[in-house]
Amino acid sequence: EMFRNYCKARWSISKGITNVLFNSSLQVNILPSFGFLFDIDGVLVRGKTPIPAAKTAFQKLVNSQGQFLVPVVFVTNAGNCLRQKKADQLSHLLGISQDQVMMSHSPLRMFKRYHEKCVLVSGQGPLLDIAQDLGFCQPITIETLREKHPLLDVVDHERRPNVLVSIYFSVVLFGEPVRWETNLQLIIDVLLTSGYPGNPYHHENYPHIPVLACNMDLMWVAEAQSPRFGHGTFMVCLENIYKKITGKDLKYEALMGKPSKLTYQYAEYLIRAQAAERRWKQPIQTLYAVGDNLMTDVYGANLYNHNSWENELASAAAARCRSVLVCTGVYNPHTEVPLDTRETITEAVFHGHRDFRFDPGLVEPDHIVPDVDAAVDLVFQLENFAPN
Repeated sequence: EMFRNYCKARWSISKGITNVLFNSSLQVNILPSFGFLFDIDGVLVRGKTPIPAAKTAFQKLVNSQGQFLVPVVFVTNAGNCLRQKKADQLSHLLGISQDQVMMSHSPLRMFKRYHEKCVLVSGQGPLLDIAQDLGFCQPITIETLREKHPLLDVVDHERRPNVLVSIYFSVVLFGEPVRWETNLQLIIDVLLTSGYPGNPYHHENYPHIPVLACNMDLMWVAEAQSPRFGHGTFMVCLENIYKKITGKDLKYEALMGKPSKLTYQYAEYLIRAQAAERRWKQPIQTLYAVGDNLMTDVYGANLYNHNSWENELASAAAARCRSVLVCTGVYNPHTEVPLDTRETITEAVFHGHRDFRFDPGLVEPDHIVPDVDAAVDLVFQLENFAPN
């Protein structure tokens, strides 16, 4: 209850300030110059149960024909299904197209230099369908590699060797696999043989072939009382095995999923594409990232503002990304939250990926509100937005 009161107090202060700004401005905007990036779990749903505030929020975001009044992208770190399946899961809220859903692996569409080459894919779910949907023409699963080179996986002693040899030009890590020991062994084999598994290791082959990884979450919350290992934990295992064997750091060609800047840049690209499709002439100036997690949603939004753009998404980028933290997700409602969030974060163990620096300033939200409905109200006031 104390936590809920804290959220409401912060929301009241924000609301009061924005009411002054709103009422003192003579200009009311009827076309959007901003877009929403909504996290899903903890913001719109808890597990499979919709959060009540989500339905009221989306009634404000669509017109009488069910069309969005502002560009909206749903950003999730999930990566074990196709975009359409995730869009279907949100259909209880409103009609959502797969083009509005961004999975952790969605930015892989940009890596076209790997699409025509043979790539090894690791994870679970419909991996081949996901990889082909992203543009990869020759994806090979760990199971297929295991069948081609059974002697590499000593867990199964009954398979006979197969003399087929493939060369792998890159490794794509979609998510945590089911059989970690097999995936760890065969990925190491591919990295230490420059893509020729079955050949002897050559430690001098460094840097290794490219590795692209999606979803760096160390842990995730399921039905159990304690968090479960996520793909980030699998990556920690892979990185430490590689370094123990070679004495060198495993390097990534790209890291995708919140809080990576590439994820927010690609989400901004999708926002602009929506605005162009609707023929909204106003340039998109501000993104509002609405989430429930300081270490992913807030960190990523702030990182967007701290980094330069270095890829084809750089043109016409939004000027800023503002984070809006909701109180319906990962926070424990019985935990007292101090006014200075930095004190808690500084003392906590950093669960972010090895390649992300820890900076207390990156986990400071711009706004804290009770729920997603309050987040929509706040943004509409900040933007003086009153659609017809």
